[in-house]
Order: sequence, then structure tokens, then C-alpha cells
Amino acid sequence: MAIHQLSETMINQIAAGEVIERPASVVKELVENALDAGAGRVEIVTAGGGLNLIRVSDDGSGIAADELELAVSRHCTSKLSTDIHDIRSLGFRGEALPSIGSVSRLTIRSRMASSDAAVEIRVEGGTVSATRPAASNRGTSVEVRDLFFATPARLKFMKGERAETTAINDVVKRIAIAFPGVRFSLSGSDRTALEFPEVDDAAGGRLQRIAQVMGAEFPENSIPIDAVREGVRLAGHVSVPSYSRANALQQYAYVNGRPVRDKLIGAAIRGAYADVLPRDRNAVTVLFLTLDPAHVDVNVHPAKADVRFRDPGLVRGLIVGAIREALAKAGLRSATTGAAGMMNAFRTGPAPYGHPGPANGHRAFNAGFRASVPGGFDATHSPYRPLESGFGEAAQANFDTGPLVSADARAGTVEIPAQLLQTQLGAARAQVHENYIVAQTEDSLIIVDQHAAHERLVYEALKQALHARPVPAQMLLIPEIVDLSEDDASRLAAHADVLHRFGLGLERFGPGAVAVRETPSMLGETDVGQLIRDLADEIADSDTADTLKERLDKIAATMACHGSVRSGRRLRPEEMNALLRQMEATPGSGTCNHGRPTYIELKLSDIERLFGRR
Repeated sequence: MAIHQLSETMINQIAAGEVIERPASVVKELVENALDAGAGRVEIVTAGGGLNLIRVSDDGSGIAADELELAVSRHCTSKLSTDIHDIRSLGFRGEALPSIGSVSRLTIRSRMASSDAAVEIRVEGGTVSATRPAASNRGTSVEVRDLFFATPARLKFMKGERAETTAINDVVKRIAIAFPGVRFSLSGSDRTALEFPEVDDAAGGRLQRIAQVMGAEFPENSIPIDAVREGVRLAGHVSVPSYSRANALQQYAYVNGRPVRDKLIGAAIRGAYADVLPRDRNAVTVLFLTLDPAHVDVNVHPAKADVRFRDPGLVRGLIVGAIREALAKAGLRSATTGAAGMMNAFRTGPAPYGHPGPANGHRAFNAGFRASVPGGFDATHSPYRPLESGFGEAAQANFDTGPLVSADARAGTVEIPAQLLQTQLGAARAQVHENYIVAQTEDSLIIVDQHAAHERLVYEALKQALHARPVPAQMLLIPEIVDLSEDDASRLAAHADVLHRFGLGLERFGPGAVAVRETPSMLGETDVGQLIRDLADEIADSDTADTLKERLDKIAATMACHGSVRSGRRLRPEEMNALLRQMEATPGSGTCNHGRPTYIELKLSDIERLFGRR
């Protein structure tokens, strides 16, 4: 078969297969062009999930009349000069507009500030028309109609209108977070309008924009991040462990202002939260990485959503270390959603969607209460267990200098040291259902799950003991030889010292194998070959050997679960208060090892609103 040159239209349609995956890809490319042109306002209008219409208008610098025809030609761009390693704009390949024009009916209307009139050009299925005068304000308006009409086979791969609309929403939200100083609006016949007003382009303004996009709940349940390592800066906000999602759709990552979906960043976030979130939950994050453009390759894929770092280990270590440090410094924090859920359960009046109404909610609560107390309320069978005495010598020892506050209880009057009320989790007042500690602070009510809380405390103590010194190892009677590729064997040998700290002793055994002589005692009988191969794969992927550490931590978590205070155990007042004080002093104790919250805080002002006092 003879070799021949493809037509320009065919070349553009092939490129469109990579660049223009779906309507959301068109929106992404056009909005990025508007931002590169210095726009302060970007308006997006769609119809039919973007398949019928996409219109993106901006007030940017515009396109000169004599350059408009070049704009719809392949590999023509104003954003890249000579150095492919110094990319400081969102777009640079010069493929988006010709690719869009090859599979749709494209109209571009643009006017520069120095021009008296606008100019327009049309591209239909790859056929370019001549430019002509048009009426328009300063900036550029790009209209895309009948997307993929020229490639009908592609239409078969499109999802429903709602799914395509949701994808467009997500693209606009991701870009809007990175540019708080730009006003974005998204509207059309197939959606409720989204409006993101411009805010001050600073740290505070960025958080305002994040709240606009993600809702006011996230700032209330987030922790700021700001760390620098070897010229790479990481900034942004991450959620407290008790505020999580079932998927990773609310993990936003940016590299030099560019929205990306990078596996390394996602894996680093999972690693940072490994001890505080269950495997089926995901943190909510907004992270901005800033580094020398020469140290990151954004030209990995035409869609520009993937990046490659020159030093992936450095980036991963920075993300994991910064998040863990931030979580530790944040101390004890619970998600505000726990209190909100409690408020909705008791609130009178119409309940929000997804929550029981007041009648149903109250009936459910009362039914649950009666179910736990056979025959109705009876003091002899009450699940409520008030304090039977003072706080005991152990608890009083650290709080014996302040005045005492009297508080009535069923068994009489309990005197509470005022200093206890000033602590974060306050003073224990009762134990309910022999599992929940009720505590009081100066301005709130605290409910603590004693088993979940103690499980986290035991786990942290075990981890500290585990990693403070080399892990005990057991010598294998006969060393196990594991065959690997030469590269994998070399990587493992390079990490031999780190692995030895965790009780795994290995050494090279020829060019393509390692000899394992010791394994961690905590693992007991284990599949050595599979462990070594898992470690080799992880080191190859991320240049770390965390698999072994994670296995040991998992064993520690299991031991903590079985060794902690069980549900149903009655605690003395001094034990309850000691548990509260330990929680306050232990990072990450806001969630248990499985990611569930260990306590809920209800402010006094919220309680007063429930009773109509506010």
C-alpha cells in the first residue's frame, strides 16, 4: 500500500481525538485561552450538555485581525517562543482551535482594545472561511455549535446530557479556584447558573474563592498548608480527617497555576491520610505546587492534564510531610458536619432534604431511647450514668488551683474545677449507654465515643514505640531468594538500610535477585516473595518503601482496636477525664483508626437555637 500525506483536516481530526475528548475539554481549552489573554471576566454559555452549543466570551487582549487566520491553524501560538522547558502559560501547543474547528461549527469574533471594530472567522468541519468585519466589545467570543457533527462516531461515546453538564461544571470550578481575581459565570438552558465573583487575588481571597466553589463548610473544616523544600513550595488547604468524601472528586491540585490530575499527587494525599482515613474515604484538598518550570514537564499529553516531575520523590515527600505536620499542629478538631447532623436531628420545623422531618426525627429518637430503656424511663435502668462522686485524686492533681463550679447531678452536687471547663474537651459529666462520654466546656457540649477515642490513643502510642527504634526482626532459618529484574534488585538494595530499620534484612544475590535473611517479627508468617515484589513495585513507582511501614502500622491498628476500652465498659470519672486530656494531647485523635469521628461538639449557641432562645 502506497504511503501518502494526510490532509490537513484529517490531521486536525486525529489531533481532536486527543485534545477534544468531550464538551468539557472544549470549555477547558477556551477558558484557558481567555485567561492567557489576561481576561478579568469569563462568561460560559452551554446547551445540550455542550454538544449543541458552547460559547466562551472574555474581556482579554483580543486577537489581531491579521492573526485570526493563524489562530485556527495548527501549531500557531503566541505563548511559546523557543524554550519548551520554560512554559508559563496554560496553553502552548497551538492545537486546540484547529482541533475544535475540525469537528464542529466554530465561530471566533475578536476585537483588540486598539481596534475600532471586531473581526470574525468561521471554521466548519475543518473548512476555514475568510475573515470578515463584525460588531463586538473588546475581547474574544468563541462559539462552538454541533460538536462532533463531522465525526459522528465520536458522538456514540458521549454520555448523557446531565453527565456532560456535570463535567463542564467541574472544569470551570477547577479553573476558577486557581484564578480568584477573575469573574466566572456559567449558564445555559441545561443548568442553574453558576456565578463566581472576583475576589482579592491573595491568600485570603483565594480562600474566599474556594468557599464560593466548594461551599462554606470546607474553610470551616480545613487546615492551611504552607511548606517549602528545595525550591518547591506547597500551599493550600486540606480537610480535617473527620471531614471526608466517598470519592476524590473534591481533591483539587495545581502546578504553577495549572489544574492537573496527577497520580503522584493523589497517591501522596492518600499516604498522608493513611492513618486517619479508611480506605473507602477521601480527604478534601486544594493544593498549589509552585516550582521552576524547568523542573516539571507539562507536555506529557495534548490535554495537558498530566505532568511529570523531575524529582517525584521530593514532591511526594513534601506533600506527605506538609499535610502530616499540618494535621499534627492543628491538634484536636472535629468536623462541623457532626454538630450540623445533630442539630438537624432535633430541629423543629421542615427538615432539609435527606434528613427526617421533625415528627419523624423526634419519633425515631424517642423510639431509640425507649428501645434502650425497656418499659420507658426508669432511673434504675437509665442509660444515663451521672457522676457519682468528685473527679478523683488522679484528675484533681493537675487541676487543684482553680475555683470550683457547682453542678447538679442525680447523685447530688458535683464540684467541677473551673480549669477543666476551659480545656478543649472540658469536664466529663456523665456516661451514656456505657459508651458515650458527655462533657461540658464553658460554651459547648461534647459527646465522645470512648472506644473510638481510646483506640486512636493506643494506636498512636504503638506507632511511636514502633518507629522510635528499629523493629524487632526474626532470622529466617534458610534465607529466601527472590528473583527480580536487575533494576528492581538494585532499587531494593539502595533502600536496604531503611528496610532494615523496619526489620527486613536483605542483600543482593546475583544480578537479578535478593536474599532475604530477616523479616519483621510483627508480621509472623508472611509471603516473603510477595512482600519483596510489592516493595520493588512501590519503589519503582514513587521511590519510597512505605508498603512495609503500612503493613506494620496496620498490625498496630489491629492491636489497638483489640486493646482499647470496649463499648459497654463503665468508666470512673477520673478515667473519663484522663481520656479527654489524652485526646487533647494526641495529634489525630479527632478520628479513630478507621476514620470515624471520636467526638462531636455542639455549641451552647446551637442548643439555645434549638430551644428558641436565639
